[in-house]
Amino acid sequence: MLLAGLAPLLLAQSEPTLVPDVSARSIEIRYTFAGAQLLLFGAILYPGGRVPQRPADIVVVLKGPVEPIIVREKQKIAGIWMNADSNRFRSAPSYYAVASSRPVRELVDERTAAIFELGLQDLQLSPGGGALPDKERRFEAGLLDLRRRKGLFGEQPGGVEITDGVLYRARIAIPSQVPVGTYTAETFLIDRGKVIAAATRDVEVGKAGFERFIALAARQHGFLYGLAAVLLSLGLGWAAAMLFRRRV
Repeated sequence: MLLAGLAPLLLAQSEPTLVPDVSARSIEIRYTFAGAQLLLFGAILYPGGRVPQRPADIVVVLKGPVEPIIVREKQKIAGIWMNADSNRFRSAPSYYAVASSRPVRELVDERTAAIFELGLQDLQLSPGGGALPDKERRFEAGLLDLRRRKGLFGEQPGGVEITDGVLYRARIAIPSQVPVGTYTAETFLIDRGKVIAAATRDVEVGKAGFERFIALAARQHGFLYGLAAVLLSLGLGWAAAMLFRRRV
């Protein structure tokens, strides 16, 4: 009975564990912010310190806050580009990047990739419902393409370097237009098609300096912020009109 009770503990000790970290726990966005490079690194601790002949692989995922989004499709009607159709997604990540020591499809099957969202095609975007499957797939492809072109979505097959089967690191680019919020850096240890260990770290992306003051004012004093914006627009318009009149 004692051995039976200790069996789960002994089994857990026989599995490798991850010790992950990130180069920055917070990223400040100022008016001069032109993007950043985030380093995800760590170590794989094998039982007894013995690295197997065939070391495990690593996949790292950096995911931004989830948000609802409406994707609109434009068509040229009577010579004018107009919104012709739209589709709503209840929970699309505002930012998503994945890097792996080998292409993900060589590491896990489609089911495992979908469970852990280990690729752009495996994201659970949660469509709003009511649309036909063909339409949902078309809008999903459009959303992925739009965010990929903005640098908000990306994949790096072979982007994780593993040294001596123990130390790993990956660099992920943070674009200048990245949304603020709490980001999750997930690290997955994969061996023979299975995720055998996982660990997470949080990264805070927020505004700093004057940008932070403006963002807080807009959120906490919405009416005064809107009034100030209107008065500023009127003042700038009046100043431009006066300057133009003097030149004429």
